[in-house]
Amino acid sequence: MSNSDRVALALGGAGTVGSGIVKALLDKGFKVAVISRDSDRLERLRSFVSPSTKDHLTTIVGNVGSEEGAEQAKQALLKAVGKVTDIVSSLGFSWWQGGPPHTQSLKDLDWVIETLLFSTFVSWKAFFPLCIYMDIHMYIGGAGEKLLMPGTGFLTVGAASTLAFCQVLREEYPEVPCKLNQVKINTGVATSERMAPGYLSHLDLGEAVATLVERRSTSHSVFTVSCPADLKTVLLEGNL
Repeated sequence: MSNSDRVALALGGAGTVGSGIVKALLDKGFKVAVISRDSDRLERLRSFVSPSTKDHLTTIVGNVGSEEGAEQAKQALLKAVGKVTDIVSSLGFSWWQGGPPHTQSLKDLDWVIETLLFSTFVSWKAFFPLCIYMDIHMYIGGAGEKLLMPGTGFLTVGAASTLAFCQVLREEYPEVPCKLNQVKINTGVATSERMAPGYLSHLDLGEAVATLVERRSTSHSVFTVSCPADLKTVLLEGNL
């Protein structure tokens, strides 16, 4: 199947990580659909991608964080694009530093878990039935394996639960014919104006991820990205 015949659903595609992936997939000839609750972010995404690819970008205002909302978004998606051949997910948020656990409320913890874990579960449940013959790639940060700095504990809790969910998916569904992979990002990701030492450019990460999606050569694997050199490895050698 040529790239021009492939339709990728980018969950979280209007965010920092997701926008780099969306642009790279479009530049490779994919058609791409993005769902977001925020119409302004979708407009910014449309302005961000290469002008020659805008006609291949479908944006849908919807909420994949609830079962009802995800089902509505799925129906709108299928009506708009007809089929989906690939799914990439970078749902969640990039940072949380609300303070140590004793200063937080149950409401704070519930929000973190809802944003990182519940949205991943609900969207996977809604869109997985479309993926019997497709590729699924999920992008999860490495914050779930350690406390990044004081005050970020709930971020670690939420990310750890999402990492565990991804492991469950790989082990519960070993025989599915689609490609099911996870990319674990162990460093910061930023746009050009927010880059810091050691961070990954969201454009470079997007190019590497799009290359993995395009090649369809691996399944049920975890790819770890800890530094910019890892991105060069995937582009040159086809793996991380």
